[in-house]
Amino acid sequence: MDEIIKKLPLNVRKKIVQLNEILQTTISPEAILRLKYCLTLLKCLDDEIGNLTEGIFQYANEWFKQEMQILKSVPGIGNIAAVTLLAEIGTFSDFPSGDKLASWLGLVPNVYQSADKMRTGSITKRGSDHARWILVQIAHAASRKRNTVFQKFYDRKKPMIGAGKTIVALAIKMVIIVWHLLTHSEFFNDENGDGVPHSKTVKIRIPVIVTLDEILKILNRAAVVLKDPDPDIKGC
Repeated sequence: MDEIIKKLPLNVRKKIVQLNEILQTTISPEAILRLKYCLTLLKCLDDEIGNLTEGIFQYANEWFKQEMQILKSVPGIGNIAAVTLLAEIGTFSDFPSGDKLASWLGLVPNVYQSADKMRTGSITKRGSDHARWILVQIAHAASRKRNTVFQKFYDRKKPMIGAGKTIVALAIKMVIIVWHLLTHSEFFNDENGDGVPHSKTVKIRIPVIVTLDEILKILNRAAVVLKDPDPDIKGC
């Protein structure tokens, strides 16, 4: 029995006194038979879940190969998370932006307005519960990936807003990144600092010499144009 206890998880082994009391109790043959049946049933269910999961992975990797590869390039996302997101969200390009997708998933906070004051509350929790749950799990996993933009984001925000709100904020950030990657058929790249490729912006200085009189004339013409009614707006 000591050898069995050594193989138990640490949190279970801490209750050694209670375990010894239970082990000293006599178990009836009927109870052992029921326990054996329950264990057999659990193993059968686990085997069925394993077969079903393997079939789902094969289907997803065959028909959504590129989407699966893009999703799994993001730290914290594995097969189960990638399949769940594809099943619950579907076509990511149906959403005009990553912010809209995060709102649809219920990850954004409620906004309350009273007079001229606005305050935010808990997240809306709209949309798919499964997608929202898996995104929170993804955020937890990503926050533990060393030397990634997600871990840096988590470490920076946690002291300011707490662990729970930081995980939700990280989940929103990851949703926006995932939306960008899938809609642009790009793989995750952590070298840029936020995982999303950036185009280089070239700034060109154009010298403009405008006199004060010319500026006043432009402003005067603009004021006249603004006073004229918009012909496209009728009945307003």
